[in-house]
Amino acid sequence: MTAVRRTASLLVAALVLSAAGTGQAQATGYRYWSFWERTGGHWTYATMGPSSARPDDGAVEGFRFAVSADSADASRPRGAADFGTICSSTPAASGLKRVALVLDFGTPEDAPSGETPPAGRTACARVPADATTAEALAAVAKPLRYDTNAMLCAISGYPKQGCGEQVASGRKGSSGQKSGSGEKDGSDSGPSLGLPIGAGVVALLAGAAVWQSRRRRNASG
Repeated sequence: MTAVRRTASLLVAALVLSAAGTGQAQATGYRYWSFWERTGGHWTYATMGPSSARPDDGAVEGFRFAVSADSADASRPRGAADFGTICSSTPAASGLKRVALVLDFGTPEDAPSGETPPAGRTACARVPADATTAEALAAVAKPLRYDTNAMLCAISGYPKQGCGEQVASGRKGSSGQKSGSGEKDGSDSGPSLGLPIGAGVVALLAGAAVWQSRRRRNASG
């Protein structure tokens, strides 16, 4: 009876470990505006914030609202991203620079509850030569909203509330990684490793308990 009870205890412990592993495998996403730079015909995640970046004349920069776990998982801006097209109707001016901006307000799946994302658009900001990306954005996409840590929360008033809040992993699939052209490569939520690992632990502990029980019976015989 002692061996049976010990086996049951081991199995219960293994199941608890399995459940804990499953919970830990669930990823957490964040709903926010990501900042991108157009380099060599492809989008790259900006290495500094829009309030620090100072683009050159002729630069193309983008913003995408989506749910993502980190920069490697973030969704790229969609739509046309050609400087000549975006700034074709904005002539150059002495002492000023032109910055093409691509504004992608994301998908309904990534929108905060009760809000609908506006249609994506482009804009050409003509700003002083030393202007930051944030200043270029303010010139064409007001109102902007920032939090107390200077994190960009809203562009053109979207979204109305929230700023970088955590989102359940079940919402994340809609904002999966995109290719440089803006087309979806596909979403992948990834398999949970908790259950297979837990099942392996159960099998291992159960086998050890059975072996121990048999050894005791043989010793007593």
